[in-house]
Amino acid sequence: MVYKFEPDYAVAPGESLREVLEALHMSQKEFAERAEITVQSVSRIIMGDQPITYDTAIKLELVTPYSSKFWMNLEADYRSQLLKIQKKEQQRADLEWLKAVPLKELVERGYIEQSTDKTEMLMQVLKFYGVSSPAAWEKIWYNPKVAARKSRCFTAHPGATSAWIRMGELQAQEIKTQSYSREVFNKTLKTIRSMTIKNPSTYTKMIVEESAKAGVAVSFVPKMNKVPLNGAAKWLAPEKALIVVNIRGKREDIFWFSFFHEAAHILLHKKKELYIDNGQKENPEEIEADQYASDFLIPENYNEIILKAQRQADILRIAQELNISSAIVAGRYQHLTKRWTAFNGLIGKLKWTEN
Repeated sequence: MVYKFEPDYAVAPGESLREVLEALHMSQKEFAERAEITVQSVSRIIMGDQPITYDTAIKLELVTPYSSKFWMNLEADYRSQLLKIQKKEQQRADLEWLKAVPLKELVERGYIEQSTDKTEMLMQVLKFYGVSSPAAWEKIWYNPKVAARKSRCFTAHPGATSAWIRMGELQAQEIKTQSYSREVFNKTLKTIRSMTIKNPSTYTKMIVEESAKAGVAVSFVPKMNKVPLNGAAKWLAPEKALIVVNIRGKREDIFWFSFFHEAAHILLHKKKELYIDNGQKENPEEIEADQYASDFLIPENYNEIILKAQRQADILRIAQELNISSAIVAGRYQHLTKRWTAFNGLIGKLKWTEN
């Protein structure tokens, strides 16, 4: 077998200069005087800290037995080898970053193709995120101003969490929306609230269509391992917002609460931040979004009425009066009483189906 010589080190041309000066029995000071350059420059060239320019190479040709081309070639080879070493080090760091990304799930969901070539996988993942390097990914997803950084879920599993949100972004790119209007979105949310009594196979499509008219793209993305999120919200552009939801927990009441929670972020909070809901109330914005969703679905003054419910018929009567899904009322009863199995028969289970 013959192997190509690929050293993992680079020899500065100054090392050759040092050897030449030794062979000529010439000190650095004498050489500096003969070549009309400073002693400091000679020292930096020998250490590899200062490149040999064409002007310096001409002077080296006149003072040493070697041509300017010889010195320039040494310099070019040295800089080229340094660049190769840097690229290899960067590639090792990039491949290390790749370990945090849920490659298996991205392959299973068809976002990237399986490959035994790690570099090829890296390129596919970068394209999935729409960035040119892990460094660019860091700037986008680890911006200290992003609200998601306050979430322990995001901090613990940034690769998986960002991948789930990115899937929502890619879906949203395919959704044509009108320019965002807060007034229209407020009206849209009232319309969507009335859909809670409909069949899931009907209202999911309607949610997407109605929200798009208000400038909000709604993406449904199945949950991922290590991503215990109910939803996320962010702005894709000044006139286009994004809400990402799943059916974590598979309960109708949780789904609806999560949707209106994310809608609250769009209505009430800053456009430059990313909001993710993992059920942990870790900042004021999440608490405010919870309160909005709670009051929008069931006004607070109904809590006392719900607490008095004793039979399934009571829950159904309240739901009919509110024109809302009985699952949401049953969920509120469980939340208020901490009786987590009460009226479970009224809470439908959701499941993913192919479009």
